[in-house]
Amino acid sequence: MIIDVHTHTFPDPIAPAAIDKLQAASHTRPFTDGTRGQLRASMARAGIGVSVVLPVATSARQVPRINDTAIATNSRAAEEGVFSFGGMHPDFPDWAPELERLAAAGVRGVKLHPPYQGVDFDDPRYLRILKKAAALKLPVLIHAGLDVGLPGAEQATPEKIARAVDAVPEATLILAHMGGWRCWDQAARLLPGYPVYLDTSFSLGSMTGNGDGFYRTPEETRMLEPDAFVAIIRRFGADRVLFGTDSPWGDQAACVDAFRALPLTEAEQTAILEKNAARLLGL
Repeated sequence: MIIDVHTHTFPDPIAPAAIDKLQAASHTRPFTDGTRGQLRASMARAGIGVSVVLPVATSARQVPRINDTAIATNSRAAEEGVFSFGGMHPDFPDWAPELERLAAAGVRGVKLHPPYQGVDFDDPRYLRILKKAAALKLPVLIHAGLDVGLPGAEQATPEKIARAVDAVPEATLILAHMGGWRCWDQAARLLPGYPVYLDTSFSLGSMTGNGDGFYRTPEETRMLEPDAFVAIIRRFGADRVLFGTDSPWGDQAACVDAFRALPLTEAEQTAILEKNAARLLGL
């Protein structure tokens, strides 16, 4: 069973506007309409058994509603194969009881997005969230590195991640985008000695432009080449890497095919596609 630990959906009424806004900012193409229904169809095409939805709270006031939706999504997860993490914002005033609410409801982790939330990851507001999440045994998945839709946003660089982990080493931290989107050299240099996990999302091969002419050369859309991607896996260890696609911004079927084509052992592939996430998230 393949587990995709990095997907996004939006409530049906707001999905069209959310997708339009995000593809305009990133100049990239979505592969679903952002609804849970199309995610499930995509999973069926790709042979993915479980997808984890990662909600992003771009303002503090969104947190309770996002988490209500996450809890409701998880109530149907056994039938649909779609789980949701909770969301948290560093400025949410009731962050501690809200994390307790998520843990009591059986939510399996929390998503943070420093660039969208406009706060450096080593800021004390995030550190208190990490400490509380660790006490509740809630893994935390963060957007790591730069962001395709927010040029110049450096709130989640490998250096800031390292300082946060130094401050809260007990946190279970999953770094999206192979440890730092377009900061891969720094991540591979600074972070392998830390007790962190990586996810593979939106890092291998090329981004898919949305046709607006923003990306003018193939070099502008390139991400990691297969050999560099595998080198990062070997640097951290295959037992610390989780498969993710960033759907709808990655085509789940194409991501599975590209991953299976990598020169990894069968044991490494199985660990990354399934076993690591199943162990870490209790799936």
